[in-house]
Amino acid sequence: MHAAGFDQAGLERLFCRWDQTAGAAEAMIRNGLYHITVEMLDGIKGGNQGVMVVRDGTLRGGDSFFYAFGTYTAADGKWKGEVTNQEHSPTFGARPVWERKVVTIGFTGTYTDDAAESDGIALAGKQSIRFKSRLRLLVPD
Repeated sequence: MHAAGFDQAGLERLFCRWDQTAGAAEAMIRNGLYHITVEMLDGIKGGNQGVMVVRDGTLRGGDSFFYAFGTYTAADGKWKGEVTNQEHSPTFGARPVWERKVVTIGFTGTYTDDAAESDGIALAGKQSIRFKSRLRLLVPD
């Protein structure tokens, strides 16, 4: 048992996946609370920042107007996933691209031990929006 209260198997589940065919540990995206920034591309005005909980293949997060939930897979420094974004409080025109819409998002990107980046496409109504996002680990699990 380690000082943090985890046995070796628990530590391996938190920070790596055992690759039995190669006999080596492979770094996975870390579970934890992340700060996320989103930058719209192609001349679309907007962007956002908030928080995202990354945990065992699920994503949960949001900001003062929107919440997001989804799933991801990760291996070998690459990750991909799907997210749904919805308004929980009226934005009163402050974020017209997203407001009053259920937005579905697909993304692919890379990650390190304490950060992740992705490129994605969001479908907001009938409008497709390309974006970049960056996540920075604030509190690891």
